[in-house]
Amino acid sequence: MGYSVKWLHNPESTDTWYLLMSKNNLSENVSRRAFLGRALMGSAAAMGAVAFAGGAAGQTITNSTIENIINSPRRGTWDDQFDARGLRSAVKVSSHVPILNPETVIYVESAIAEYRNIVARGGWPVVPSSSKLSIGDNDPAVSILRQRLITSGDLERSAGTSQAFDTYVDGAVKRFQARHGLPADGVLGRHSYAALNVSANIRLGQLETNLIRLRSMSGFLGNRYVVVNIPAAEIEAVEGDRVVQRHTAIVGKISRQTPILNSKIHEVILNPYWTAPRSIIQKDIMPLMRKDPTYLTRNAIRLFNGSGDEVAPETIDWNAEEAPNLMFRQDPGKINAMSSTKINFANPHAVYMHDTPQQSLFGQLLRFESSGCVRVQNVRDLSTWLLRDTNGWDRQTMEHVISSGVSTPVLLLEPVPVYFTYISAWSTSDGVVQFRDDIYHRDGVQELALQ
Repeated sequence: MGYSVKWLHNPESTDTWYLLMSKNNLSENVSRRAFLGRALMGSAAAMGAVAFAGGAAGQTITNSTIENIINSPRRGTWDDQFDARGLRSAVKVSSHVPILNPETVIYVESAIAEYRNIVARGGWPVVPSSSKLSIGDNDPAVSILRQRLITSGDLERSAGTSQAFDTYVDGAVKRFQARHGLPADGVLGRHSYAALNVSANIRLGQLETNLIRLRSMSGFLGNRYVVVNIPAAEIEAVEGDRVVQRHTAIVGKISRQTPILNSKIHEVILNPYWTAPRSIIQKDIMPLMRKDPTYLTRNAIRLFNGSGDEVAPETIDWNAEEAPNLMFRQDPGKINAMSSTKINFANPHAVYMHDTPQQSLFGQLLRFESSGCVRVQNVRDLSTWLLRDTNGWDRQTMEHVISSGVSTPVLLLEPVPVYFTYISAWSTSDGVVQFRDDIYHRDGVQELALQ
């Protein structure tokens, strides 16, 4: 009786194959690695006698046959650890250490020492960006990519410099992408190549520039405080020197930048009215009204004069060069520019933090869309944390008020410090250095600016 033998590809994996052996109605799946390893060791007891059925004549598998299988060009260039794919996911690069913390300063100083060594050794190579690369590809550029990732510490030196984009490279690319604020999908596209090919010398200078900023903010900031890091478009809620919440943010566009500031959050308004700033009235609302005279009505925006009397939009000359000296106020509701929540703090820039009806913006790679204020994803979680010590304001009460649609200001029992910062390079754990685009061109190097 003979056995039939064939390799089957696992459809859920790009690098896992199985050996299917059958004898009459008997079938057994054996992992390719286990089968080949045992065969090469000559373990007849482990594998038994296996023969290929070839008509009436059988053909015994020998060590030579196994070697041919291993060395076959069709096998690919996967290393011996290909079935450990689950262990190679991107290393988590975030930590509970706040960005404005003495520990961050220490980690950045250590990173600067390491990057000085990298620069002294000649830096890292430029990775050719002629094609989009991902797992399964075999390309000469992957060898250069491996060298680049090994130099920056994203890939272990033992991974070698082959041309195969295997799961080792996949995990390293994901780690690199996460460190640079990119989607950790393991696919090398335009943004990943741009980050890869910033020179080590420029990254060193970016760290040195941001170390000065970090040192200036590394003192006691409060038992509880909020940090908005503008280049990262991210918010940290900090308590007891640990990050307890992180929120994705939308910050100001280059033409309407979010300012650097220190203040204290004193109020959360549920179902807020939105009063349009003069700049938005002049730059946005006036042109919209010229194109569509129903814009204000459709968006529940009403006009009021200095006496508090409502003014009809039809009485205004929207073709005038200057906007009317009126208050433009939007009623609470789902289409309100601040949606459910406004978080207030005193500042000379008239900016604040708020919810938004445009939740899809939080999924964008480049989240620089606002007119200077900061939109907060999952803002109700942040509001609950801010109002924790304010009597009578738990999450259930807050949700009930929001459902009512009634505008309700809530004063915090204890104001919470808030810091709007500009940190484009930092480190909050050993060996993990974070970089972001210099969106407002404050680091002084064109290669770091948002392209």
